[in-house]
Amino acid sequence: MPRIVRIVAFGFGLLGGLVASQGPEYSQQYRQRLGGAVDELRQVVTRFDADAAASGETRDSAILRLRNNADSFVTRQGAAMQGNVERLGRLEAHRQAMIEAGPFSRIALMVRSGDRDLMEATYRDFEPAVPVTEEGILSAAAGFVAVWGAILLLGGFLRSLLRRPRSRGPARA
Repeated sequence: MPRIVRIVAFGFGLLGGLVASQGPEYSQQYRQRLGGAVDELRQVVTRFDADAAASGETRDSAILRLRNNADSFVTRQGAAMQGNVERLGRLEAHRQAMIEAGPFSRIALMVRSGDRDLMEATYRDFEPAVPVTEEGILSAAAGFVAVWGAILLLGGFLRSLLRRPRSRGPARA
């Protein structure tokens, strides 16, 4: 195999490794943002629960009271609080699942059932880094091997195509 193909394959392999290592890094930044969202929503819901209790209401009865109010602004606030409570439940369950998942399972879990708003916000603020965790190193190695191997295979395939003798049709007498 020509030396240039091996050099190009190695270079692209390094690039593939660098790109693949960003999966665990993105997942880690997503988990940080997820934790922040859970903490903030928990504070909002806790304050609401305290206000409801001070008024002799439960969370559910206070939300129902707001949603059944004749004032449309108050009704929308009740719907918004119901949304906050539901989102907090979803995010807490997702965060717990992320904690219990193994290193590579966290990435799959995030992709499969992550919160789209948090994923978009993480993407907007994403800062690439090379993680030195086991997960990051293995991802980088897998990315390198996949791209390096694919280019070497492609180079070998193309070379074999170019070396095949071409049939020129039947010989003339």
